[in-house]
Amino acid sequence: MKIFSSKARKYDKADRLAQIQRVIDQGPFTATMESLKDYTVPKWYEDGKFGIFIHWGPYCVPAFGNEWYPRHMYQPGTKEFEHHIKTYGPHKEFGYKDFIPMFKAEQFDPKDWAQLFKDAGAKFVVPVAEHHDGFQMYKSELSRWNAAEMGPKRDILGELGEAVRAQGLVLGASSHRAEHYWFMDGVHKIDSDYTEDLEDFYGPAAPAPANTQDINLNPPTADHLDDWLIRTCEIIDKYRPQIVWFDWWINHMAFRPYLEKLAAYYYNRCAEWGLGGAINYKYTAYDEGCAVFDVERGQLSNGRSMLWQNDTSVSKNSWGYIEGHDYKKSVDIICDLVDIVSKNGALLLNIGPKADGTIPDPEREIMLDIGRWLAANGEAIYGTRPWKIFGEGPTEVPEGAFTDTNRDKFTAQDIRYTTKGATLYAIIMGQPENGELLLTQVKPEDEYRIATLLTGERLKAKKTPDGLKITMPADFAYDENPFVIRLNTGRAGFEDFDE
Repeated sequence: MKIFSSKARKYDKADRLAQIQRVIDQGPFTATMESLKDYTVPKWYEDGKFGIFIHWGPYCVPAFGNEWYPRHMYQPGTKEFEHHIKTYGPHKEFGYKDFIPMFKAEQFDPKDWAQLFKDAGAKFVVPVAEHHDGFQMYKSELSRWNAAEMGPKRDILGELGEAVRAQGLVLGASSHRAEHYWFMDGVHKIDSDYTEDLEDFYGPAAPAPANTQDINLNPPTADHLDDWLIRTCEIIDKYRPQIVWFDWWINHMAFRPYLEKLAAYYYNRCAEWGLGGAINYKYTAYDEGCAVFDVERGQLSNGRSMLWQNDTSVSKNSWGYIEGHDYKKSVDIICDLVDIVSKNGALLLNIGPKADGTIPDPEREIMLDIGRWLAANGEAIYGTRPWKIFGEGPTEVPEGAFTDTNRDKFTAQDIRYTTKGATLYAIIMGQPENGELLLTQVKPEDEYRIATLLTGERLKAKKTPDGLKITMPADFAYDENPFVIRLNTGRAGFEDFDE
C-alpha cells in the first residue's frame, strides 16, 4: 500500500483514490467525455450572469509584480528577482515560505466582503482555494501548508463561503494546482532556501515547459496527477462549491483521463446533494458540452449556444494585490458585462485584497459602481437569454483570450440585445448625439411596438424600412454608462410605419 507523506501529513493515497472511484461508479455520470456531454448548465448560472473572483494569498505580501511573484522571485533576470534581493535579502535567507507568517489577514471580515459583493450585484463568488504557489486557503487534511494552520490561521474559504451563502450568493472555488508541478522550478536554479523539508510546499518543482501552451511538453507525473485529483475532490467534499474553476494547464493531454474522473465525481456529488454545479475550463480541456468554457481576459466576437464565461480583473497588470495597480474604468467593465451577456456569457470579475484582509478602496468603488448600474438596469441582465442576434454597431470586439481593451470607443450605434419572455432589451452602449436612435436589427416583422425606459416612461418610436427609430426624451440624463430601452409587442404608443 503506497503512502504519500510529508513532514506533517500522511494519508492513504490508494484509499483516497478508491473513495473517488466509488463515487464515480455510483453514477449518473461515468468518467468519459461522452457521458459528460449529458451535463446541463444550472439555471442559477444562466440567470446570474455576474460573479466575483478573488486572488488572495501570501503573494500579496510583497505586493510586487503580480501573483506570479513566487515563481519569478527565483528566476534570475526578472524584476521580481532583483526586487527580492534588494528588499528581503538573499533567497537562501528569505524565501517564499517566509512570507507566510507576514500574511496575517488580521482585518479579514467575511461578512463585510459578502455584503460588498452583494452590493456589487454579484450572484456568485469564486475565491482562489489554491493558487500556483501551493498554499491552500482552506483547512486541509492533505498538507500542513494551509491558511488554517499557518499565516492567518483561519479557514478562509470556509468562513467566506458561510458569509457568501448567508447573503443568498452562490459559492465557487478555483484550483490552480495543476501548474504547481513546475511553478517553483527556480528554487533549483539558484542558491535558494529549498530543502527536502520544503518539498511538500515547493512541490515537484520540475522544469517548466518551454511553452506552457503546448499540450504535449513536460507531462506531469502520475503522482502529481493523483495529488491534483485528490486535492480537488477534498475541496468539493468539504465546501460543496457550485463552480469549480481551473486554470489553463489542465489542457495538457496528460490531464485528460483525470479531468474525466474529476467531472464525473463532481457531477455525481452535485446530483447526490441536489446542487447545480459547473466546471470552468479553458481552451480544449473538456469537450464541448461537458463543462462551461472560460476565456481569460478576453471575449467572443459572436454568441455561443451554451453558456460561457469571461474571467478578467479590475486591474490590467495583476490579479493579486500589488502596489501600483493600473485599474480599469468602471464603465469599461460594465460595457464588457453587457457585451458578454448579449453573447450568452457570464462575467467573473477578479479583485485582489491586501495581506491584512482589506479590499483596496479603488476596487470597492469599481464594484459599487457596477452595483449601482445593475440596481437600475439589471432587468436587462439577470435572467435574460440571447436574442436572434447579439447586437449591432461599428465597434469590433476582438475574439480570444488576452484581448482586454478599453471599451471607450463604443458609440450609440453600438447596441446589444437581450431577451426575457416576450420582452426585448436594447442596451445602448454610447450617447446619441441628437437624441435619435436607430435599431437596425429590429425589423418591422419583429412586431416590437412599445418602447419604454426601465423607469416605465414611454418613448416615441417609429418603424422604418431601416429599423426601429426611437426618440429619446429631451431631458434624459445621459452618463458614460450604457442605458436600456425595453421593447414589447402591441400597438399602443406607436407611430406605426406607414405600410
